[in-house]
Parts: sequence; C-alpha cells; structure tokens
Amino acid sequence: MLRASLGRGRYAEVLGVADAYLGAHIGHRDLLYLVAVAQRMLQRIPEALGTLATLQSFHPRYSRLFQERGHCHVALRDAPKAIEAFERAIRYNPALPASWQALERLYRIADRPQDSANAASHVAKLASLPSAVVAARGMVADGDFQDAERTVRAHLADHPDDVEALRVLSMIARHFEYNTDAEVLLDKLLAEAPGYNSARYDLILTLVDLHKHQRAREEAERLMAAEPRNPGVQVTHAGILLALGDVDGAIGRYQTLLETMPRDAELLQSLGHAHKTKGEATEAIRSYHRAIEARPDFGEAYWSLANMKTYRFTDFELQRMRQYETQPYLQHADRYHLCFALGKALEDRGEHAESFTYYARGNALKKEGGLYRAAAQERAVRRQMEICTPEFFEARRGWGCLHGSPIFVLGLPRAGSTLIEQILASHPLVEGTMELANIPRLVGSLGSGDMFGDTHYPGVLQELTAEQCREFGEAYIRDTQVYRSIGKPRFIDKMPNNFRNIALIQLILPNATIIDARRDAMDCCFSNFKQLYANGHPFSYDLEDIGRYYRAYVELMDHLDRVLPGRVLRVQHEDVLADLEGSVRRILDHCGLPFDAACVAFHRNERRVHTASAEQVRRPINRDGVDQWRPYEPWLGPLKEVLGPLAR
Repeated sequence: MLRASLGRGRYAEVLGVADAYLGAHIGHRDLLYLVAVAQRMLQRIPEALGTLATLQSFHPRYSRLFQERGHCHVALRDAPKAIEAFERAIRYNPALPASWQALERLYRIADRPQDSANAASHVAKLASLPSAVVAARGMVADGDFQDAERTVRAHLADHPDDVEALRVLSMIARHFEYNTDAEVLLDKLLAEAPGYNSARYDLILTLVDLHKHQRAREEAERLMAAEPRNPGVQVTHAGILLALGDVDGAIGRYQTLLETMPRDAELLQSLGHAHKTKGEATEAIRSYHRAIEARPDFGEAYWSLANMKTYRFTDFELQRMRQYETQPYLQHADRYHLCFALGKALEDRGEHAESFTYYARGNALKKEGGLYRAAAQERAVRRQMEICTPEFFEARRGWGCLHGSPIFVLGLPRAGSTLIEQILASHPLVEGTMELANIPRLVGSLGSGDMFGDTHYPGVLQELTAEQCREFGEAYIRDTQVYRSIGKPRFIDKMPNNFRNIALIQLILPNATIIDARRDAMDCCFSNFKQLYANGHPFSYDLEDIGRYYRAYVELMDHLDRVLPGRVLRVQHEDVLADLEGSVRRILDHCGLPFDAACVAFHRNERRVHTASAEQVRRPINRDGVDQWRPYEPWLGPLKEVLGPLAR
C-alpha cells in the first residue's frame, strides 16, 4: 500500500502511515526506506539523511539506502558525497540501474571519462537483461532470497534457458546450502554459455562446498588459464590445494599472492588456516595478527585466534573486540565472529556470565534467516527407524562393495571424533584424511526433491537395487582415492553427521568399520553452542535445537544397535580420557588392527589436521574439556529440559 502511495506522489500520506507503523516496528527496513524517499521528494533532505542514518544503524549493508543517500546528495549538489554513496550502493548490489545511471553523469561532471564509460556499459548491460532478472539479482544482493526465488522462478517458467536467471537461482540455492541444486543449475548454464567466467567461478565455489575438490581444481585451473590475472581464482585454487592435502603447495601460492597483495586480510587469514592445518601454530597466529592489522574489525580473524583453543587474548585485544562489536555499521559476519571470539576470550578468564551473553548473541545472529527445523530432522530419524528393521538388512545381506578399507568415525561434532581419528591415524596401516563429503553427497543425490522442498531420503533406501549399492560403494572407494596420498591399506572418513547414514553405509560398504564417538550430552551440546562453524551444522545455533538433535542421534543409534548388533563400536570420550591404552586396544581390535604403541602417543603424530580440534589433539591426553558446561548451568535450562534423562 505504501509503495503504491509513493508511486502516486502521495508523500505526506506515506509519512503519516509509516510513522504510525514505525512506533511498533522500530528498525523496519522497508518502512524506513520509504520514509526517506518520501522526505526527499518533499525536499526535506536533512530529515531524509537522518532517516537513512537510522536505517544504516539497523541494516548497514542495505544497498538501496546508499542509493537513496546518493540521490539526497545530488539534491544538495554535493557531487563527491553523491559519488561515494552511489559507489557504495553498487558495491553491495551491482544490479542497481539508477545508481549506475547517476554515476555515469557524475563521473562525466567530475572529468572521469573512463569511469563514466564503465558506468555506461553497466547501464547498457542491465538494460539488456529482463527486468525480472535484474530485480531478482537486486533482491539477492539485499538478502531477500525468498522474494528473489519467487521472481526468478516465475521468469524461468517462460524462459527456462535464460543463463542470467539460472545464475541467480544458483546463488539462491547456494545461500540455502542446496549446493547440489546449484551445481546442476550452473552446469546447465555453462553448457549454454561456456565462456561465462563469473558463472564458472560460482561453480568452483559450489564444488568446494560440495567437497568435490578434484573437479573444483580442474575448473579453477581452466579459469586461471582464461583469466591469469584474477587473484580471486588463485586464492580459491590455493584453498582447493589445501583441501586436497597439498598444504605446502597452498602455503606457497598464498605467499606468492601476498607479494603483490601484502595487506589483503582474507588472504592472510587463509595463510593462517594453512599453517594451522600443518601444525605451525606460531606461524598461524602471526598470519591472523597480520590480517587484523590489515583490517582491524575483521571478526573472522579474531575468531580464528579463539578457535586455536590454546590462544589467550590480551587486555588490549579484548577491549578492541568489544569496541568493534558495538559499532553500528559493522558487517553482519564480522559481528557474529566477534561475538564468538569474545565468548571464548571471556570464558578463558572465568567471566562466564558475560561470556554466555556473547555466545548467545553470536548464535542468534548466526541463526538469522536459517531454514533449519528440528522437527524435519526428527521425522527423518523416525522414518529411518521404521524402514531399517532386522528383516530389511537380512534381505540385503551380501549387497554392496566388499572393500574393507574405510573406517567411518562418526557421531556429533565436538564429541571427540578428532581424537579417535588421531589415534587411528598414528597406526602404520591407517591413513587419516578429513571430513569427507562423499556419503552426504550421495545422500543428496538420492534424496533430492524440489529445491527448498521435501527430500526422498531415507525412504529411497527401500528402492535401491543390489547393483546400485555395489556401484555406489565402488564409486566411494574410487572417488576418495584423491584424498589418500601415502598408500596405506586403511583410511578414515571422519564426517560426524554420517551417523544419519549408517544404513546406507551398511548397504554399499558392508565390510567398512564404523565407530560412534560419543560424549557426555551436556558437554557435547554446549561445546557445539560455543563453536562457530564455517558452514553446515545449522542445528548448533540454538540450545533447544542442539538438545533435540542430540536426542534424535541417541534414539537412532540405539535403534541401529538393536537391528545391527555389534556393527558399530561406541567409544565414550570420557572412557578414553580415563583409560587411554585400554580404549586404544578396544578401538584397534574393532578395526582388526594389531596394537601399536604409536596410537597411545598420538600427540606426537605430525599429520595435517583440518578440524577445530587441531591444536588439542597435538597435546597429551587431558581432561580440560570435561564439565565445561557447569559454570554456564544457570543459562542452560532449555538444553537440560530438552535432553531430559540424557542430561546428568
């Protein structure tokens, strides 16, 4: 209604209605924006700028507020400030024709002919695109993903091969972590337009998210050949090398790039991650510090220091983090990274009340806009329990690939799986890899329904044939070979959430070893609440969601113990801490491996470790993580209530 009134020139009416609504909806993005536009149209420019300042305090990356600010400065005949505002608008949202048109004129007035010509080319490019695609791209840039999806799908219904629309839809899919759908869309797009390099870069990022690192490497090298001076592709290629285990190659590429971009904060951050993976803690910390020097409000660099687990912040660093976290225009990702870092820093100082405040704030920020629903996960678990009966598995006895090399270490994140991995990887017959995405990716291909719709998994397990199960198992063995470099007969796949896929593993790899890493419920759940993940694990940002996830996990594992007795070895983390050698012998016996003393001295293993526990498993066994939740007990009521008897 208000937009219609604005379009009819009823500016005073817009202000009257909007003011009434804003009383109950402080900080409402679209209301504040409409008020600012109406104020400008009524020539109340100072008021409009004030409204835009308020809007920016609530929505610091909203592109249209900067476009509107540019229009205000044009009205004030302040070309430099207008240019600055419009440039910021297009930095956040390149699909703003009005900003590009204004910049074309302003650059020409400022005697910047090359910039004016560049702006004109953008105006022409946007004019050549269907209006629905331009609108959807703008919605994506401003975070309005569901509106964008509706808009672009309506356009694709009549123009199914529109490459620009396909790219927008792939962006939406990636945002919601429907990466398999994004890959399909981008493959279709690039079949139509193989020279669309920006879309190829999107594909590379999607393949990385899917852990399809070998193909991602091939696509990156193809794009590097086409655009040899594109540093973004080179940085991504270095990250792919790191994921494939070529840590030295990744470090070398990062260092080469830093010769020409010595103050690139993200690049320094990536170098720090590579050093951490290699076990070079001092070098990692130095790189993170350099990233902060390059961009002092770089929240992820502070979190990277906190995520070392052994790093302790100085008083000055703590004060600076607090200062930046309160800045109204801080980017959303920087804010939640800083919150998690502050939570850890204050926890280390024993200031648990304030620490929990920051952990809770960081989790709330991270959860914003997420699609995770605990009920859907619980339904999937119940459905799997209905399907996976003793009769179901008996009828499929002997199916699958009989290769016995994989050792699956699974359970919940933060449950001690990295410790078990490190113990096993210290054995001369076992190679540690990383959290491999091959099984989840297979699940995605089996379970894909409509994007953002229901999944066919686990019901599809009933439809698999013996031949399919054998082919899937053989493909797993073949495709994981890229992560194995030293030719040992056994290897570890440490993807925690594969506990949801044990039935599938049983069907396709019946001779694989399966180990369930279990940790005390309260310690495990609270440890997840404190952990900020780069991606995945959307259940971890709410205490009730975490508790329900843990409870569903236990229910499923108990069921599988009944229908597949002896198939899964449960290793309780606290038992490992209490009796390391006894636990090591039990683990090795389950894997059919002879005892080796190196597994007890696991902390001396200098292998690459890719998870948050990298520094912890390089230390001798200790009980530092036991009962870490207890100082926070006053705030963990929702978690204890959901866990019920599982909470001790």
